This record gives sequence, C-alpha cells and structure tokens, in this order.
Amino acid sequence: MTNIKVDGEEIDESLYSRQLYVLGKEAMLKMQHSNVLIIGLKGLGVEIAKNVVLAGVKSLTLYDPSAVALQDLSTQFFLSEQDIGQARDKVSQAKLAELNSYVPVKVLEGLEDVSQLSEFQVVVVTDTISLEEKVKLNEYTHSHGIGFISTETRGLFGNVFVDLGEEFTVIDTTGEEPKTGIVSDIESDGTVTMLDDNRHGLEDGNYVKFSEVEGLEKLNDGTPYKVEVLGPFAFKIGSVKDLGTYKKGGLFTEVKMPQKLTFKSLRESLATPEFLYSDFAKFETTAQLHLGFQALHQFQVRHQGELPRPFYEEDSNELVKLVIDLATQQPEVLGSEGKVDEKLITELANQARGDIPGIVAFFGGLVAQEVLKASSGKFTPIKQYMYFDSIESLPDSEDFPRNADTTKPINSRYDNQISVFGLEFQKRIANLKVFLVGSGAIGCEMLKNWALLGLASGPEGKIIVTDNDSIEKSNLNRQFLFRPKDVGRNKSEVAADAVSAMNPDLKGKIEPKIDKVGAETENIFNDAFWNQLDFVTNALDNVDARTYVDRRCVFYKKPLLESGTLGTKGNTQVVIPNLTESYSSSRDPPEKSIPLCTLRSFPNKIDHTIAWAKSLFQGYFSDAAENVNLYLTQPNFVEQTLKQAPDAKGILESISDCLNNRPYNFEDCVKWARLEFEKKFSYDIQQFLYNFPKDATTSTGEPFWSGPKRAPEPLVFNIENPDHFHFIVASANLRAFNYGLKGDDGKPDINYYQSVLSKLIVPEFIPKADIKIQTNDDEPDPNANNQLGGDVLENLAASLPDASTLAGFQLIPVEFEKDDDTNHHIEFITAASNNRALNYSIEPADRQKTKFIAGRIIPAIATTTALVTGLVNLELYKVVAGKTDIEQYKNGFVNLALPFFGFSEPIASQKGKYNDKTFDKIWDRFDIQGDITLRELIDHFNKEEGLEITMVSYDVSLLYASFFPPKKLKDRMDLPITEVVKLVTKKEILSHVKTMILEFCCEDKEGEDVEVPYVTVHL
Repeated sequence: MTNIKVDGEEIDESLYSRQLYVLGKEAMLKMQHSNVLIIGLKGLGVEIAKNVVLAGVKSLTLYDPSAVALQDLSTQFFLSEQDIGQARDKVSQAKLAELNSYVPVKVLEGLEDVSQLSEFQVVVVTDTISLEEKVKLNEYTHSHGIGFISTETRGLFGNVFVDLGEEFTVIDTTGEEPKTGIVSDIESDGTVTMLDDNRHGLEDGNYVKFSEVEGLEKLNDGTPYKVEVLGPFAFKIGSVKDLGTYKKGGLFTEVKMPQKLTFKSLRESLATPEFLYSDFAKFETTAQLHLGFQALHQFQVRHQGELPRPFYEEDSNELVKLVIDLATQQPEVLGSEGKVDEKLITELANQARGDIPGIVAFFGGLVAQEVLKASSGKFTPIKQYMYFDSIESLPDSEDFPRNADTTKPINSRYDNQISVFGLEFQKRIANLKVFLVGSGAIGCEMLKNWALLGLASGPEGKIIVTDNDSIEKSNLNRQFLFRPKDVGRNKSEVAADAVSAMNPDLKGKIEPKIDKVGAETENIFNDAFWNQLDFVTNALDNVDARTYVDRRCVFYKKPLLESGTLGTKGNTQVVIPNLTESYSSSRDPPEKSIPLCTLRSFPNKIDHTIAWAKSLFQGYFSDAAENVNLYLTQPNFVEQTLKQAPDAKGILESISDCLNNRPYNFEDCVKWARLEFEKKFSYDIQQFLYNFPKDATTSTGEPFWSGPKRAPEPLVFNIENPDHFHFIVASANLRAFNYGLKGDDGKPDINYYQSVLSKLIVPEFIPKADIKIQTNDDEPDPNANNQLGGDVLENLAASLPDASTLAGFQLIPVEFEKDDDTNHHIEFITAASNNRALNYSIEPADRQKTKFIAGRIIPAIATTTALVTGLVNLELYKVVAGKTDIEQYKNGFVNLALPFFGFSEPIASQKGKYNDKTFDKIWDRFDIQGDITLRELIDHFNKEEGLEITMVSYDVSLLYASFFPPKKLKDRMDLPITEVVKLVTKKEILSHVKTMILEFCCEDKEGEDVEVPYVTVHL
C-alpha cells in the first residue's frame, strides 16, 4: 500500500489514485474528515451512498427503517427478494460497507432528536420523507452550518436542492490547472502582453501572480492581481507606474481565490427559488416542476402517503389543481404571465410512482458530487434548485400504448418501470440482444443499470460483455462491482457474476468474454455475431478502440451508445443508423506536442522536465538494453543502424557504455548513477553555458537568454538533497535490474550510498569546443547522422566489443510500469525531472503529479461515471423504441465541477447524390449477393445504377482499372471476386470472412466523377 502524506495524515494512493487527480490532496483530506448522513434508502439513496463510500468520506450513516418492498428492487441494487420485509437501512449497511474498508457505515436508530444532526458535516434527504420533515431538518442544519441536500426522483423527472449555509467557502471553483504563461511586456498602465501570441486563457475577475519580472521586481512578491481581459493575448492588472519600468522576462500564474457563497434555507427559497438550468431547451419546464414536486408532497399528505396512480384522471386533475393553487401562492415562481403547463403536470402525475434506473443514476452521481463539494469546498455547488427530466425517452404511444391498464403493476421487480413505459415496452427490453464493450468503470455501471431495468431478462434476451483486462486495486475506487478478493481476476467474468446475483433473471443470459475487439478477433466477432445484435454500447477508455467498434456498427448498421469521462467531465453520444453521424465523423484535435528543442535544451515548465525525464528513463533502461541485445544477436545490426537509424550515434554510444562499462555488482551501479548525475545535471549544463554564456546575444543583438529560454545553472551534488539522493537510488537499482544484479533491499540506507560514493573520484568538467547545440526546431539537428563526419560513427562502431566474445549474454530491458511503487520507475522520473527543474529554476513537482503526467493517467471519479451512465440509459429507451426523429435524441456534455450541463441533438449524417439518386454517405452501401465475377459486377452497376466503373479496389489492392492493359484484364474479368482478390493479393480469403468491402471510382451518366457508397459483397 502506498500512502501520500499531507500534514502528517495519509491518503491511500493505490486505492484513490485516479480520484486524487480530480479532487487534489487537500480536498481529499477534508472529505476524509466528513461524516455524512443519508435519509432514505430506496434506489436514489443507495446510489448516492455507493458513490460517497467509494469517494472515501470519514463515515456514512444511514436512516431508513421502512420495510423493503418488491418494487424497491427496480432501482435498489443491493436488495434481493430475500430482503423483503426487512428494514432498508439495516439490509443496505453491510453491502455498502463492503465497498470501502476505510469508510465505516452505521445505522441511525431514530430521527426524533434533531440535535444529533450536529455530528454530521452533510445531511442528504431523499424521497422517503415529506416536505414538511425536510423543512424541519433543514432549519436545524441551516442554523448550525451543516450542509443539507434534498433530492427526489419520480419516473423520468427529478430534482435536487442544495443549502450549504449562509457562508460557504469554495476553495477552487473549477478544479482546472492554474493558467500560466510567459510575459513579453508590461506597460505602465498595467497592460500585460503574452510572448509569441500565446493565449493566456484567463477570464475577467481571475487573479494572477508574477515571478521573474525584471524592472518591476515588486510584482514578484506573490501578491495576487485581479485581471481585466483585453483580448486573447493581453490583460490588464491596474497601473504599475509607481513600481518601476519593465525591462524583460516574467511569468504569470493564475491564483485560485476562495469564493464565499450564501444559501437560503429550504423554507425561505420555496417561493423565491434560484435555479440552475439543466437543459436550456426546457427553460420553461424548470419552474413548472418546482411547483409540481411541491404539489406531489401535498397530494401525499392528503392521501396517506400515496402518490397519484398512473393514468387516473381523478388523481392527475387533483395534482393540476394543487399546482394552480401553488402558482397563486408563489407568484414569483412562474412570473406574472406564466401559466401552469397542465399537460406536463399530468405527465408528472402519471409517472409519480415510477422509479427509473437511468434517472436514479443521473441524480445519484450528481448529488454525491454535491456531497463531496460540501465536504471539501472543492468545485462550485448547485445554487440552489435543479430540475431535470427525460420525457422524450417515452416510446411513441401508437407503438406502445400507455394507459391505466398497460401500466398497472403485475407484482414484479419491474413494476416501477412498467408504470412509466407500459408492459409491452418492458417485454421489448427483456428480449434484447446487446453487446457491451468494456467492463471497467462505465461498464460496471452500465451492467448494474441493465440488471435493474431487466434488459435481456426475457427468453430471447442476451448480454455479451467483453474486456481483456484484469482487476487491479485502483479499480475498486470506482468499479463498484469488484471487491478486494477479485483483484487479479478477469473484469468481464466478475462483473457478469455480480449482476447475475443482483438480478437472478439474468442468470445464463450474460456471456462474458476476455477477447479484445479488433481486427485480430474478427473470426470471433464475425458477421453472425454482429448481425444478431439489437445495439452496441461502448465502455472504453481509448479512442482507437472506440473508432474500431464504431466502424463495425456502421458496417452492420447497429445503433451505438457512446460515452466517456475525464474527471468531473463527461460526454454521451448516440449513433443511429441512417439518421446520425457516427462517432468517427468528428475527432478531437491532436494533443500539442512539446517541441524537441524545448525538451532538449529550453524547458520552462514542469511538464517539459517530466517528458525529458521519461525519455531519459526509456533511453537508459529500455532502449539501451534492447539495442545491446540486438547487437549481440543480429550479425548485421551495426551496418543496418549506420544506414537507417537517424540517431545512430546515440544508439552506438549507449551500446558502448552498456558493454564497456559493464557493472559486476551493485556498487558499480551506484557509481555509474553518480557519474550520470554529474553528466546530466552539471556537465551538460556547463557545456551549454560554454556554448551560450548568460550574456550571449543573437545575430540581431537581442539577449539569447530571453522569453521562453531560461539560462540554466549546473547542480552541485548533495546526497542530503532528496531529489539528488533518489536519482542515485533509482538509477542504481534500475541499472542493476538491467544486468540481473541484486539491488538494495527495501528502504535505501543513505549511509551505504555515502560510503560507496566516498570512494569515487568525479572528474572535473572540461568544455569541448566541437559540441554543437540545436537552438531552434527549424534548424537542422547538428547531431543528426548526415551532419556528422563518417569517421565519428565508424570510430564508435569500432569501439564496440566483439559480439562473439559475449555469447549468451543478454540485458533485461525495463518495461515502464507506473503503479508498482517498488520498481523505482516513478522514483527515477520524479528525481530526474526535479533535478532538471532545479537546473532551470522551475518549480519541482511531487511524485504524485509526476506519476499523473508521466503515466498519462486519466483522472476519474465514481460520481461522473454514474451520472454519465444514467444519461446513456435514458438514450437506450429511445433506441429500443426505434425513434426516427433526430430531435428526440440527445448528445450530452457535463462538467460537475462548474456545474454545467449541455445537451444537443445529434448531427445528421451527410447525404450524397449521383444520377438523381440521394444516398447517406455514412450508412448506405450497395449490397451484392453472391461471389459474382468482376465483369458481372461492372455490368451490374452500368445497367442498374448508370455508373461507369473506372477503378475497383479491395483494402489497399487495386483489382480493376479502366487503364489496365487488355491482357491483364483478360485474366481476371471472368473470375469470381474472391478469386480476383486471391490473384492480386496472393493471399487466401480467411474462412470466417462472409462479406467483402469493395471501393469504387466511377463516372455518372454525364461522365462526371461522382462519390458513391462502397460495395458489400455477401459471400
């Protein structure tokens, strides 16, 4: 177990690694001091509880003594039929406690004494208690500075109310990395201009501090200055004319300033609510639902706790009347001209008894994140009400009639869903055949939702889930189907077992696979496999896999539900055949790479030094060992390297060092590490300053060391400096690993290293006049092979020991692994990066930040995963209903930190045209049945489509071209397509291939080149 220490307290990084990058260490510690109470343990309450426990609060207390009913199983995934009649909180306690051994889960015996709420930092109340009881509890929490969150869901509707007291401090409103930039000028009026047209990314009201400013040194004292944005490349901080005159240099760094927020109590805010809008397309709906949910509470009071019955006109009319009365009593809610939307309120009445897994997951993730905000002060809380609905998820009434008869209970676990969608729609869901790609964080949540809604539970239903990954400890923080005992097992198999236990109707209905979906497994995921499916859902964490599945779905015309998360951000996309564009239709811009010159010679921020250190790690301990092994096993390796490798000099130097300076014990490794420290952090820097002294100028007379170029300082080795010491420890142990030598055991003994190094004489630095350094990426690299004399490379090659004298000798290359804290990998990169940062006066980074950047870790938290999966499942209903109106579908983007919700209809697929025929550029294709000849194929398109085929290709092979000589065509025109492909590619068609894709170039009736769909030949 790895623990991160903050102010003497510890956080288990091996469990919370991904979440740490979302919340930060300070917010995590605050949260781990928070006691949370959740009142109400139906589906919504337990979903919130699950996410809060996974996040790692100090303790969770539950209160819901109500007896479990069969209908609770519609969304309460920790209950089973054996629990019916028992208290919800007692039954849920043990299951929630299993999720995180660090979080004790308790049960509150009663709520009569309100003063016991003082033990908690946050109180959450759900839909199991009345509005009057909520108001009473909130009066106590509001007056005692305790966070209070109320939430409830009714069918496809839901709401949340947040009250964090009269004075709540947010320490970081967005959670984004502070913006930084290099200054080129600061005018006397305080106008700050960026260097080289680099955007500053700031907004009005942000604060910044400065460092390394020359001429206005008083700006460097750490004082935050408020920003007025003048444009993307300039901002203003107020007059600086009394501070001096700007000379040169300067960096700005955004300062996150605490913000104080004031909240009204539930009682105060009911008549004058402050809304956060979840969907601006439904702007008018929010105020209507604010009154509608209050009216539902009044209805329950009148009817002994009962909610309106679905499609009972008497009940819906009563609810509409209650809302009209409330609108009169609370005139500010709808405004002077606002009218009650009777149709919407009637729908709310019809759905009031419904309990929908997707809505519960959405609010469960949302509310749990609000709990974490209240506990930690990180991110902006909801102010104060938010309403959300997904009534567009309802199927068309002509296809699936909804009335009092079709929505009546049938005494099943699905009754709460039947009450919203009707029995026939439930049967449709039960008999689906679906494919889930991935069973990690999103995959676990998806399977849980599917189990609750009964997907594939019918006689024809089936779920295939595949994942080639096994469970690691860090997964347990957000992949809630897994437990510590499952570490090392296959994700898909454990997940399938877990949801089959959750809903016994799925026993035998889930087929887990451990095969990666890709070109190499098309014999497994073949035509028959894809053709059986109703739709596909991605739960993947990389773009390449997503685009592959997307291409398969386009080819087989299968709907695809796509989603992803990044910390508090999440997105969903729905791909519908012949309606929307596909996932691959749009791509994110590529990541900005670090210019090579910046990496090698001119770093100015910690990301640069971390990338340099990772490259050094790769070169020292992986590439060098692999090159040695190739040299020893391939007789012509040197010749090939001299001919083909752009960095032949570096490769030969590394082989020479590894073989000519071979260590024979660990002491030799320690000495090597010390000399490498001197080379990298002293000699190289001194050589650099020899080539370019601190007073060097450019050809135009400008200072060489200016702007992003920071003049470095060589380091003087000091074993007491942790970064110096850890560089030696990690380097020595990794070198020992390369050579199969025993490293040090456990915690390194500084005295041992001191003793070894005391025997080592470190040579003095002697500058070299022939060393050339590239100063700009536009210049040729002076160290590239074509810039070096042939003698240099020949002499290097001649210095290598004879491979035949080392028969059987091999090095062990290191394979980078970020999560094993005993292997010295992150230790080396952190130390190397920080030492280089010290060379260049850059603020060093701790091990955790270095691991995050070097390991390319994707930040993740359970709250976002739950919410995003909820949104996907609301789109699932539309796919099942076969909706063909693109406006009914929604792609979503959320950022729970802000919080922000954005929804839009999918982009329609592009259309094309030839010979007055319109086609869909993504989804349409020409289908040819049977293995017809090339001549028949060309004649068919000429006759049936009016197209003159000029070229036919298969994959990268050209099968036919109108310019081919007649002799060449004669051999293939009357051959079946499969034989033509074999003839051209010299390869057999694999037995599992049942369809072949051909691409055409052709001309229309007017002789113009036209774009047409591809051709699918069904063998």
